[in-house]
Amino acid sequence: MLTKPCEGFEPSQGSRFKFFLLPFAWILRILLTSNLRVLKGKAMNKQLSPKKQRFLDFIRNFCSDHGRAPTFHEIMEGLQIKSLGTVNWYVRELEKLGVLERGKYNAKRALSLPNQPTGNELPLLGFVAAGYPLEAVENREMIEVPPSYIHSDNYVLKVKGDSMIDDHIEDGDYVIIRRKPEASQGQTVVAFVNGEATLKRYYRKSNGVELHPRNPDYDVIRVSPDDEFRIGGVVLAILRQYE
Repeated sequence: MLTKPCEGFEPSQGSRFKFFLLPFAWILRILLTSNLRVLKGKAMNKQLSPKKQRFLDFIRNFCSDHGRAPTFHEIMEGLQIKSLGTVNWYVRELEKLGVLERGKYNAKRALSLPNQPTGNELPLLGFVAAGYPLEAVENREMIEVPPSYIHSDNYVLKVKGDSMIDDHIEDGDYVIIRRKPEASQGQTVVAFVNGEATLKRYYRKSNGVELHPRNPDYDVIRVSPDDEFRIGGVVLAILRQYE
């Protein structure tokens, strides 16, 4: 937007010409830059072999149909690729061409297409033990997650320990939790036992609640009627950071 000149300032014809020319130059530069980006994108697509184009189209269609990117396993099954290594090779090649991006967290699940929304953020409320119970501590850090997981009842906890390793939940992973006071049999939950949080599979038995690890090195936690117990939520997804 053009602004009114300062009082007492009388621009000459030359300066008036430059005053109006500058915005036009900006507009021209923007138009040229936009056209170059379009041409670059077209040239980039021409570099794709039929197999790479098919790979990229599968991801685009999957994102459109499911509201999220496919996992490596889903790509392997959908395209009938024989190994995860081959999937990873295609991802790296498309990254080099700038038509596919890999997110910071959980590289096998956080693929995204450039210039498209990649997600949003949920609060990281602390740490949860996948081993021995550990107190959850609130903080204000935010974690980027896929848009399909954005919900007012969702939050993120960071995992410490390896008691859920057989469910592919590893030390250092982030888990997206849906805040719920109840859970179904066998669901992975954040449970608070006597004020401490732990991540386990939930089972209700005739004599009480049992929290099962997914690592044979750890014991089942049996909750007695005298214990303070509540469910803090159920696990929806896992985020993993690759250095």
